[in-house]
Amino acid sequence: MPDGPDGTEQPRFRDRPVSFVRRSGRMSDAQERAWRELAPRYVLEVPRDVASTSVSPGSVVDPAAVWGRAAPLVVEIGSGQGHAIVHAAQQTPDRDFLAVEVFRAGLARTMLDADRAGVRNLRLAEANAPEVLEHLLPAGSVSELWIFFPDPWHKSRHVKRRLVTAVFAETAATALAPGGMLRLATDWEEYAVQMRDVLDAAPGFERAFAGDWAERFEGRVLTAFERKGARAGRVIRDVTYVRA
Repeated sequence: MPDGPDGTEQPRFRDRPVSFVRRSGRMSDAQERAWRELAPRYVLEVPRDVASTSVSPGSVVDPAAVWGRAAPLVVEIGSGQGHAIVHAAQQTPDRDFLAVEVFRAGLARTMLDADRAGVRNLRLAEANAPEVLEHLLPAGSVSELWIFFPDPWHKSRHVKRRLVTAVFAETAATALAPGGMLRLATDWEEYAVQMRDVLDAAPGFERAFAGDWAERFEGRVLTAFERKGARAGRVIRDVTYVRA
């Protein structure tokens, strides 16, 4: 918080690059209606810092109050249009789910599908995921953390934007409960290797798989995105770690 011209503390933008570029795409009429009608039920009110997708420090929520019960909490980072998390929430009603995404159109689609499926154990956060884990959720409150097909930022000058880094591993370890699971998948081989290297070196995690790669997570519904990667000849890699 650097001092302003008058000597008062001033908020600042993030000191680390984010793993996304937020483009202003127009939502359809159905998505606009979903946001207007369904957001009060599904979307968490997130106190902001300076950036539009930031989370103000000290904004921690009480999961039991948000979901109305005490249950294992599953968080998906980069939920896209919500296909995986809506399916999981419908199939496992004894768990609570939080979809974290910065693209409002994807969140609107998620709400539409969740509402049609009668899903009530799902909430959404329109925010930068590391800040959600650091500021919004209590330490040790997450049972499982999912990161499926994050942007690989394959150009060398953009690698610094990748989500999975040593700093992120530390943040994820704090958010996860002891014994909690971190599940990742990517169709970009070089990024898969980086994920594995980062988490192998992270003091808060231990491998939950033998050999080079984990088996495909059965709880991940097969999406059009994953099918597209397979058709293009890219091998899907899973890695799974347990919070030590």
